[in-house]
Amino acid sequence: MTKRLHAATGWMLAMVFLGMLGAANAQQSGETYQYIDIRNPFLRKIPLAVPLFKNLTNGAREDDNSRKAVDFMASSLDFTGYFKILDRGGFLFDPQKSGVSAADITFQNWTVVGAELLTTGTYGQTGDNVEMELRLFDTIKGRQILGKRYSGNVSETRKMILRFCAEVVFYLTGNQGIFNSRIAFVSTGSGKKEIYTCDFDGYNPTRLTYNDSISLFPSWSFDGQHIAYTSYKGGKPDIYIRSLADKRETVISNEGMNITPVFMPNRFELAATQSFSGDQEIYLLTGTGKMIKKLTNSRGSDVAPTWAPDGRKIAFVSNRTGGPQIYVLDLDTGNERRLTFEGKYNTQPSWSPRGDKIAYSSQVGGFQQVFVIGADGQNPVQLTNTGGDNESASWSPDGSLIVFNSTREGPSRLYVMTAFGTDQRRLLLLNGEQTNPKWSSGIFN
Repeated sequence: MTKRLHAATGWMLAMVFLGMLGAANAQQSGETYQYIDIRNPFLRKIPLAVPLFKNLTNGAREDDNSRKAVDFMASSLDFTGYFKILDRGGFLFDPQKSGVSAADITFQNWTVVGAELLTTGTYGQTGDNVEMELRLFDTIKGRQILGKRYSGNVSETRKMILRFCAEVVFYLTGNQGIFNSRIAFVSTGSGKKEIYTCDFDGYNPTRLTYNDSISLFPSWSFDGQHIAYTSYKGGKPDIYIRSLADKRETVISNEGMNITPVFMPNRFELAATQSFSGDQEIYLLTGTGKMIKKLTNSRGSDVAPTWAPDGRKIAFVSNRTGGPQIYVLDLDTGNERRLTFEGKYNTQPSWSPRGDKIAYSSQVGGFQQVFVIGADGQNPVQLTNTGGDNESASWSPDGSLIVFNSTREGPSRLYVMTAFGTDQRRLLLLNGEQTNPKWSSGIFN
């Protein structure tokens, strides 16, 4: 079965199923696979072998592109935190002399080096056209569990590899993963705070705004077609809603402050803080900036809303009892409850896509650190513990990773860690400082 995948940029690639293709087949045969439980805080990384591809045509250009493709596949799968990528130096395998199907593989050669999963691939290039056949094997059971064939322009190799990585993660976890998502953030590389975007792994950082002013708090719409943010380019903090397709912007410029916009899940509406009534309160607005209703009404400031994934609650920051603390508002009932009680300075809440946790920043020993707490207010857990500030946490669309900014190396940079605080590593390195990261939902582009 072949299906074509089309993106707005007009590129096409063909994808063919090869052999056993995922949970549906397993269920039909009466078997259930649960290779990776992404909710397990003590997740054991699965040893994965990613040998070089078998090249179908000869040439230095093909060899170089093939190696880059397989290296990118290994690094992308490693990025998830689910796998231990094995050193190719220990492999008893020559891809140019061996076949890549189950019938050609001596699985004992892979289990002896510790591999529990194995990928193989063929790579052929004619001019600028590329064809790849990629497979995933369970070496313990000695069988293929996933196979795909891709074709397209050589410039589309990254997208083809990411498609396969997404298929691997979906098969092993039942979750769509992160490979088709992006991250918006603020950078001072131009000398001013502007909005930028990059792919999930920090690739292709792109400047989005040229406001020559202070721009903050980017937020993705649920479909990835708009970004809302706060900017001072009009002389005071206003909200701008930018269409990524045609770069047009709608401005929300009521009297006073208009800040911290955040789009609602699955609807073109947003919550934001405005102060035209005196106090800073949170309002529900349409995607064009028209007011729907006032959500909070308390003495003091209510700011920084974040939506529960079902769109029926928001968490936010309020100083109504003194120092900033996080509260939760039920939009159906209007009931509010205080979520955080430990620590005197708790800010920047971010609700997980699964709805069970909220990440936030809390001051510990003079520095901001990232915590997570149950949506019921139970079991706060500190995830970062370094010198410097760690803050502005934002969840990946599958809830497996968290992006945040940190000054642990001096200037503020973006970092990524698992949802349990492990595997903390820098995402990208740019001029200036990077702050306010916001992870999108899944976006195919």
